[in-house]
Amino acid sequence: MVSQILFIAITLAAIAFFSYNLKKVIRNIRLGRAANRTDQPQKRIMTMLKVAFGQTKMFFRPVPAFLHFIVYAGFVIINLEVLEIMIDGIFGTHRIFGGLGAIYDVLIGSFEILALGVWLACAIFLIRRNIIKLKRFSGVEMTPWPRSDANYILITEILLMSAFLIMNAADAKLQALGSGHYTAAGAFPVSQYLQAILPNTESALVAIERGCWWFHIIGILGFLNYLPYSKHFHIMFAFPNTYFSNLEPKGEFTNMQSVTNEVKAMLDPSFTPPEAEAGRFGAKDVNDLTWVNLMNAYTCTECGRCTSVCPANITGKLLSPRKIMMDTRDRMEEVGKNIDKTGNGFDDGKSLIDTYISREEIWACTSCNACTEACPINIDPLAIITELRRYAVMEESQSPASINAMLGNIENNGAPWKYSPADRLNWAKEN
Repeated sequence: MVSQILFIAITLAAIAFFSYNLKKVIRNIRLGRAANRTDQPQKRIMTMLKVAFGQTKMFFRPVPAFLHFIVYAGFVIINLEVLEIMIDGIFGTHRIFGGLGAIYDVLIGSFEILALGVWLACAIFLIRRNIIKLKRFSGVEMTPWPRSDANYILITEILLMSAFLIMNAADAKLQALGSGHYTAAGAFPVSQYLQAILPNTESALVAIERGCWWFHIIGILGFLNYLPYSKHFHIMFAFPNTYFSNLEPKGEFTNMQSVTNEVKAMLDPSFTPPEAEAGRFGAKDVNDLTWVNLMNAYTCTECGRCTSVCPANITGKLLSPRKIMMDTRDRMEEVGKNIDKTGNGFDDGKSLIDTYISREEIWACTSCNACTEACPINIDPLAIITELRRYAVMEESQSPASINAMLGNIENNGAPWKYSPADRLNWAKEN
């Protein structure tokens, strides 16, 4: 009874703490401006199933995609066992689903095979990050915390899978000994090879089995509460992020409604623009971005695929699309903490542009959309860069000389070039 009460107390505390942090994250996302992403629901569902559930964009890199799929499948399928653990923990039973017979044997056997696959995949990921040191896992934005964050999760997964297999090995030996409470149930194709390293005494086996059982469930609850502080929040946000992703042609810029209304009023004097709150052109800070942009920032996996294909970054420019997303998330977290301390309306004198993202970064972007195409969960760094550029140009009238020259030519000549419209066909006459 004591263990049941302890289990329920730990579980409720973990769920409450996670709910508290999740509420803060949702509050931070809602700092953004409104954006309508409820159109074409069928297409959105198919996009979510294909990209988030099916992981189709991962397979442009087959090796990490295969390893990630194993971890993903293990996370989804092995955690079905958590349902049994929860029931056992609450009611004091043991392997409550053992009565399913052969079906249960198949389930436990498949869980073990997947657990071994997850263990090996995580070990390979650790080697890729820390021994081989792949280039896309480095960069100015990859400070000690982002690098450690990935390692913490991989190590935790290895420990959880190890605890699961050792628990099953001890359980199988206790079943063979005919120990009370350990009814014969389950098939153990992997953990059977660990039984030889375990002691033969019943008391020691019970201690190992119970210890691993508690470690496994507490580890899962701890992992749940670690997510809001980690890049691994994409486990939860990948599905809504792909559902609400941009379905328009890649690279198609949005028109600002306020500017559109001004143009309509110029062309049609009878047009009366609808009343709207005074807004800012573009984005200076996170609250000027849309809630979709902010959810993108929380969903970023920091995998570096976007930066690795960015032509600006490849040619030595300062821009890193991954850094854009990480900076947006960091600024959003900072604004959220300010709200917690002082309430809404507090101005800390900082902003997303200049404080976090430099002018050099946003103007290095070629708007090629390679980053968005490469992202395995449809994150759009270009949308944030575009809004920061709009602010610089339309609010501050600050842009590089080459941009100013282009805008001036468009205004005066109707084209980006310095030649007047009357001279455009001179090249044909000369030939």
